[in-house]
Amino acid sequence: PFCDNAFIKKVEEQIIIPTIEGLKKENISYSGFIFIGLMNDNGNPNVVEYNVRMGDPETEVVLPRIKSDLLELFIAVGQKKLSSLQLEIDERTAVTVMLVSGGYPGDYKKGKKISGLEKVKDSIAFHAGTAANDSQSPILTNGGRIISVTSFGNSIKEACNKSYASITQINFEGMYFRKDIGLDLIEYTIPA
Repeated sequence: PFCDNAFIKKVEEQIIIPTIEGLKKENISYSGFIFIGLMNDNGNPNVVEYNVRMGDPETEVVLPRIKSDLLELFIAVGQKKLSSLQLEIDERTAVTVMLVSGGYPGDYKKGKKISGLEKVKDSIAFHAGTAANDSQSPILTNGGRIISVTSFGNSIKEACNKSYASITQINFEGMYFRKDIGLDLIEYTIPA
């Protein structure tokens, strides 16, 4: 909601177009993702980071909204024919909440039994730091970032509510997650 038309225009003129022009000037033939992490500094966009890949948890909210065949899109990128395809995007909002091991990003323990995943119905549970172990439990923790829970809604609030409701079904020892994801956007109003 803080990305009004004026801010988006500044992003395009001050960051996106100069980035593309810089690639051209350096004679870099680039195909793929360019993820530009931005911050809004009193109405002015500032670059926090450039990535040439999709990050986590950004991927879990972007890819589910793409209705087009992803493999077809990737092939078209490789063949430099992406402009010949129609990109279809789900108009709904997606919200992802990451479940992490207690202690993450510092020290954390692995091998904790994860329960309740089969009860998640209104969300997508993306596995990150998990492992299969048939002798103890179908799924165990095996990293810091364990599972991201992504949900769709007709608003940020609806998508948040679905993700947090699904999280109540999942459990593992030391499970931690932020409880403020999306709240700044739900409560945010664009100044007059």
